[in-house]
Amino acid sequence: MSGMLDEWIQKRQAANERVLSHGTLTTKRFFALDGQAYDEGKLPAKTKELMGLVASTVLRCNDCITYHVLQAVKCGADQGEIIESLDVALVVGGSITIPHVRHAQAVLQEIEERGGLPAGW
Repeated sequence: MSGMLDEWIQKRQAANERVLSHGTLTTKRFFALDGQAYDEGKLPAKTKELMGLVASTVLRCNDCITYHVLQAVKCGADQGEIIESLDVALVVGGSITIPHVRHAQAVLQEIEERGGLPAGW
């Protein structure tokens, strides 16, 4: 099954390769730090991904929302946990976040319809 997520993953991978191959040491350090911030620690990785989802929704970044939904599911978050996190984002961010909550729901729907995460995620 091919869908929105497959296209998004391909574009993200190509863009990241470009950024990292042309980036400075600062660029590479930031990318590494970003990844490390979501690793297991005092807080479980799943909790951190749900926090990232809330922040991304409030900041209205659909690319980030897609990433954090995928990562949250990968870390074991279920649909209920993701939806409750989106409720927090909606309360914090207000009605302007509604289109981004819709986007997150579309990502969840595609994951559900394909029976799990895209291959290679």
